[in-house]
Amino acid sequence: MLERAGRIGKKILISGGGRCNFTNLNCRPENFISANPHFAKSALAAYSPTDFIQLVEKHHIRYHEKTLGQLFCDGSAHNIVSMLESECRQAGVRIFTNVAVESTEYKDDFAVLAGKEEFNAKALVIATGGLSIPKMGATSFGYELARHFGLKIIQTRPALVPLLFTAQDRQHYGVLTGISAEVVTTTGKQSFREKMLFTHRGLSGPAILQISSYWEPGTSVSIDLAPGRDFTAPIRNGGRRDLSTLKSAFREILPQRMADRWLDLHGPATWTNHELLKLEHHAHNWIIKPEGTEGYEKAEVTAGGIDTDELSSRTMESRIIPGLYFIGEVVDVTGQLGGFNFQWAWASGFCAGQAV
Repeated sequence: MLERAGRIGKKILISGGGRCNFTNLNCRPENFISANPHFAKSALAAYSPTDFIQLVEKHHIRYHEKTLGQLFCDGSAHNIVSMLESECRQAGVRIFTNVAVESTEYKDDFAVLAGKEEFNAKALVIATGGLSIPKMGATSFGYELARHFGLKIIQTRPALVPLLFTAQDRQHYGVLTGISAEVVTTTGKQSFREKMLFTHRGLSGPAILQISSYWEPGTSVSIDLAPGRDFTAPIRNGGRRDLSTLKSAFREILPQRMADRWLDLHGPATWTNHELLKLEHHAHNWIIKPEGTEGYEKAEVTAGGIDTDELSSRTMESRIIPGLYFIGEVVDVTGQLGGFNFQWAWASGFCAGQAV
């Protein structure tokens, strides 16, 4: 195994707040985005969350379910890296770190050149990740190598990434930095009910990271600030009709500063039931048109990648170059937030490993 960084597993170590959200009990093909939504099915069936959990338990790593099927280490993400290192040792895998690959050629077998070293093999597995978090060493190497061998690439983009406000929205909502609330975010036919966080540049938190993977530039995101609630009903049904009463009702759902600021900007023109119903609808369908995203620097994953039409769904092997495999994030299979991308890494890696 040739590792560009000085140590293996750097992205594992920072994941899940340092505790590694290593899989998700509810993993299904529907939790993944790809130009071919059926591609991941075979690998996910071949190596399930249960299989990885058995490996974790074999190494006596304690873990817990947080929310929505997300599994985390009780201790540290170092446990997962140590487990993988141990499995490599048992399998006789040699790990070389600080290896800067300069070129890769293929004739009868693969020749990988790195400085004065040359590595030769009948099979070459590319597990280089995507463009996300460049400070951790992410590069375009995997995509460049794929192009070198003639494979097509689906346009890459940041995913699971904070969204940016327009200048006007920053002016309106910048004072709410650090405030969070449970909301439902929607774009197209996709919705997520989770926490949303205001930042000094826009919106983040799980609900936003999730919807960002489905958001397209130039389109809007709808945010339901009061899911399942009808906060103006008591006022419409005979309560006092003034801003103070309305704010009190909204504060039962949202943090005070957020409720007050939103109503200061979007309060009703009059106190008729018609206007209150318009306000209620607006609170359940607050439309934000993001200026963009925070980019790969803040993205947790890269969407797009090696076109799955180029690969076998059973083995991850290239259809045009025998012995060449692509696994994990570099492939056009992107998971939702919550351990799905790790499960795709384990599953696709397992399939390639069985084949080589």
